[in-house]
Amino acid sequence: MSQEKDGDTREAAGFAGFDPKTIEPYVVRNPEALAVNLARTVEQLGRAASAWLAPRERGEKVDTVADPVVDMVKTLSRVSEYWISDPRRTLEAQTHLFGSYFGIWTRTLQKLGGEAEPVPDDARHAADKRFADEDWARNPFFDFLRQAYFVTSDWAEKMVSEAEGLDEHTRHKAAFYVRQITSALSPSNFVTTNPQLYRETVASNGENLVRGMRMLAEDIMAGKGDLKLRQTDTSKFAVGENLAVTPGKVIAQSDVCQVIQYDATTEDVLKRPLLICPPWINKFYVLDLNPQKSFIKWAVDQGHTVFVISWVNPDERHARKDWESYAREGIDFALTTIKQACGEDEVNAVGYCVGGTLLAATLALHAQEGDKRIRSATLFTTQVDFTHAGDLKIFADEDQIAALEQGMAAVGYLDGSKMANAFNMLRSSELIWPYFVNNYLKGQEPLPFDLLYWNSDSTRMPAANHSYYLRNCYLTNSLSRGEMTLAGKKLSLKDVKIPIYNLATREDHIAPARSVFVGSSIFGGKVTFVLSGSGHIAGVVNPPDRNKYQFWTGGPPKGEYDDWVKSARETAGSWWPHWHAWIENLDGRKVLARKTGGPLNSIEEAPGSYVRMRA
Repeated sequence: MSQEKDGDTREAAGFAGFDPKTIEPYVVRNPEALAVNLARTVEQLGRAASAWLAPRERGEKVDTVADPVVDMVKTLSRVSEYWISDPRRTLEAQTHLFGSYFGIWTRTLQKLGGEAEPVPDDARHAADKRFADEDWARNPFFDFLRQAYFVTSDWAEKMVSEAEGLDEHTRHKAAFYVRQITSALSPSNFVTTNPQLYRETVASNGENLVRGMRMLAEDIMAGKGDLKLRQTDTSKFAVGENLAVTPGKVIAQSDVCQVIQYDATTEDVLKRPLLICPPWINKFYVLDLNPQKSFIKWAVDQGHTVFVISWVNPDERHARKDWESYAREGIDFALTTIKQACGEDEVNAVGYCVGGTLLAATLALHAQEGDKRIRSATLFTTQVDFTHAGDLKIFADEDQIAALEQGMAAVGYLDGSKMANAFNMLRSSELIWPYFVNNYLKGQEPLPFDLLYWNSDSTRMPAANHSYYLRNCYLTNSLSRGEMTLAGKKLSLKDVKIPIYNLATREDHIAPARSVFVGSSIFGGKVTFVLSGSGHIAGVVNPPDRNKYQFWTGGPPKGEYDDWVKSARETAGSWWPHWHAWIENLDGRKVLARKTGGPLNSIEEAPGSYVRMRA
């Protein structure tokens, strides 16, 4: 009898298709405890605000947040001008948006009345992990928010893509800024509009928010006035203890780098040593995370005598260290060290990301100088042509570079957190907001993950070096044009005629595969282009025994990238053995394993002191 009465009540209220029991987890059971915890939350939020304000009041930190905001407003105003300049266009845009809202509202009312059939999301929205909780679709309130968010974000992106009269760079920036705004405003990022967060807050009477705001205050203090978003439990890792543990020694040191040689594990080794030039934007041990993932250890186990450049984490003393300094005191210094350590004039070299770009420029300089020490080069996710450089070009127009240079001039370097934030923004829906929600709203400590620890171990950039890189690569694309000047010489990659193994990764958001492919045609010698599955890190750090991902090989990297991919041959697993075979085919001669350092005295055990210095 009572069930019939409940049913009559629901129908009378117009909620025939909605079960009131589904809202029980959202009902506050202990308002007094919740009120106390909300007060504690505000107290912790005050601590966070104080941590942010204190260094600014002391004059230790100058805010530059206004610069990107001004640029964003200026860019998006260009889009707005197109749509509001014609009343008809304005009306069409508004009608499209509000018509979509009305359709969502109508379906929500029908759903509440039990009359609506579920409307499936398109594939892109259905795969969005932010909305995986069942109540995003089951609960009419949250379902309305979810659909309205998708409609609004799609509409905003369409406003950018269909605005006429925008130059390519402005459209690119506008699309990027719209993605940042829509990611930030997602209903999944707020307690009252995220069903899982709301339920957890009610269930714990707000304890999650107290923990979260405490973590927020700690992270701002750790960032010395800036938010240092924690993505992993950093207490579980230590460089040289459970990261970067491949045995070796630092055998030489300059102002900009240490040179590490790793201990041989085979009786015979390839006659040509292997020199790895990593990026200085992050630390080299991404190639030596642990023994199971380490490219360095794997290469040693295949019979390579491996040398690695470990770049200094610079400070104000390195302000004038530019690309020539990194070429001469880094790559050339390492080549001289190799000669002293094992008596070899011929070397195989590897460059990763910007380390590969520096290596390519140094090879062009060597070609002019008759320096033939590097006999082959392998480039990991390296751009030498920046036409298709992706979203990082957003930060590299004249106004933004000039503002960056002004900030660097005051201290002599770019703080590592600035580059880390830029990289995180490229994938903010994955690298910023999930951690914001889990850390500060759920109050959950992140899990330990070695790759994310490495990602958080940021480095500073010398002012002269970083300015040269942004201007010559992202702004003017001078290396591929044959207009880059280094050591007083104009460089041409056509002069580089040694064999090149050019690795791109299919989902790379930092060095897009299309960009790497285009760069392949600029070298003067034979280039073997290989495409790996996954992204900028996982596509490179892919040990064979894991049997993950795949790679593609094909003909010469000529014509269009998409055509090359269509005709390429796919091979399951890691590209590492394919690369090693390529090296052996160039020169498979072997010698007895070398003593680490040879006649040189070691300075310290690997991984050295430079890599341990935190920004």
